[in-house]
Amino acid sequence: MRTQPNVIITGTPGVGKTTHCEAVAAATGLRHLAINQIVRDRACHEGWDEEFGCWIVDEDKLLDSIEDEVKQGGYLIDWHACEVFPRSWIDLVVVLRVDSSVLYDRLKARGYAEAKLQENLDSEIMQVLLQEARDSYDEEIVVELTSDTSEEMESNVERVESWVRQWRKDNGAEKS
Repeated sequence: MRTQPNVIITGTPGVGKTTHCEAVAAATGLRHLAINQIVRDRACHEGWDEEFGCWIVDEDKLLDSIEDEVKQGGYLIDWHACEVFPRSWIDLVVVLRVDSSVLYDRLKARGYAEAKLQENLDSEIMQVLLQEARDSYDEEIVVELTSDTSEEMESNVERVESWVRQWRKDNGAEKS
């Protein structure tokens, strides 16, 4: 049995996943597992997609690569997809959402190609990642949080930190 929870922080690119993970990691001691970095560093891909400017992820290789670590617990999993991770690994799924105009500005500032920018905006508007989370995990562990402003981000970090504290109490990892 794990003594630390695993939390996925997911959402469309540009919603603040990495910023949230770094802040939650600093507040809780959980380790930030940046999946994009893992894909690059451990070659968990089948090459580069020129049109969208991203790696074509080999999900089986990715899961094999992180399984031993994640099964021990104590990770914040930072990625734009969540459905690939087995339910038994995950204790909380945080889906970050932003207003489409805010997202457009963030992605434009990153220099995203028009096709990639439009695909991500469509995904956010259609709530694709939120629906994937709801389809892949039990309803009670999926939380939707808005991340338009720095104040909302701070509130989100406090909520996740509080949840981690409670999980630790409920699972004997922390004294009351």
